[in-house]
Formats: sequence, C-alpha cells, structure tokens
Amino acid sequence: MTRLLLVLLLTTFLAAQSAPEVDIAAEPHHHLVLANDQVRVFNVDVPPHSETLVHRHGHDYIYVMLGPSAIVNAIAGKDPVTVKLQADQVGFFSGPIVHVVRSSAQPFRNLTIELLQDDKLRNSKTKWDEDRGLEILHGGTQEILFVKDGVRASEFELQPGGMIPAHHHAGPHLVVALTDYELRSAETGKPPVTFPMKRGETRWVAGGITHMVTNTSAAPAKFVTLEFP
Repeated sequence: MTRLLLVLLLTTFLAAQSAPEVDIAAEPHHHLVLANDQVRVFNVDVPPHSETLVHRHGHDYIYVMLGPSAIVNAIAGKDPVTVKLQADQVGFFSGPIVHVVRSSAQPFRNLTIELLQDDKLRNSKTKWDEDRGLEILHGGTQEILFVKDGVRASEFELQPGGMIPAHHHAGPHLVVALTDYELRSAETGKPPVTFPMKRGETRWVAGGITHMVTNTSAAPAKFVTLEFP
C-alpha cells in the first residue's frame, strides 16, 4: 500500500468516524431477515469499493461469511486494520462497538447475528458436554467451532443420505445454510418434515425437541448451527 493511499484511507475513515452513528438496523447495507427475543439476524451486503455508514453494534454478535473478502475495519478509537476473511468463516465480536467497514475489489457479504440477551447469556449456568472438537457422523461431520456467551457454534457437512443421529435440543437453535440443500427432520412422536434451504438463508428452531436429521438432497449439505442454552 502506497503512503498516499494510506493517507487517503485514513482521511476517509477519520471523516466517516466524525459522522453521526446509526444503529445497525438503520445502516442501509444491513438488511434485517429474522428477529425474535433472542436474536436479530442481518444479511450484510457491501458492494466492491464501498463502505458502510458509521454504525453501532449494541450487543455481542456472531458473523457467518457468505464469500471471501478483504476489508478495512475502522473501529472508533482505534487505527483502521485490513482483515482477510474466508468464505464460510464464523467469528464472534464483543459489543458494543462502533465502526465503519470498507470493502475491497470483492463484495463484503455475511450474516450478522446479534445476541440480544448477551448480558443474561454471559451468566448462563449451562455447560456444554463439548465446546471444541470434530465428530464423525453417519455420512458426515460436525465440527464444534466455539462457545461464546453460552451459545455453541457448530459446522455440519452431510453427504447425500448422510444423517445426524437422534439428539435433543433443550434450548432453541439457529440454522444458517452454507449450501443449497433439502433436509428431513424426524422428530420423536411426529411425522417427518422435509425443508429446503438456500445458501445464506436462516431458520429458527424452537427448543425442547428430539430429532434425527437426514440430507435428502443429491449434493452435500453444509450448514452452521448456533445452539442457545
């Protein structure tokens, strides 16, 4: 990066950071796609060589990248930093933060999942049996990525016909599709239900269920789950 380009970037961000901040719901690149008492889910889409408004994340949040990107992240009170992100990368940020994001030659696309009850979740007494590790399933894998604020993030990949054996969800969970697929959920005591999802779509599932999940599509199914206490 040339010295002139660096100076121009710093000038741009300093000017942006002096502008009034908005909540993420009012930032035009953040599109609300799901909301309840636990989460607000935003589909974030910043075109190449564009930048967001100065916006505030009032809560902790988890992000799921929908494509590779290199961004400049300018957090209020800190120097701007360049960050390289991979497709399907899942990460966590502690709120509150105020920042501006500028995209590069690639668009910046992700799902941002705001944890509305982060204060309560931080003090949750729930302890997961596992908080890291890889489990081999029947024709697939589950990788537990991390546990933050009591929320467990896992990435699943199921081959056609692959299955997650019967398991119990005491609390609710959010599903984020990383590929197009169709899954069949066989809940104990109920007829099986088949549901299709497209890459980038989300689905909120209530807690208190025991079910088995099978990939009924002709291609591998890849998705992330966020399990709540």
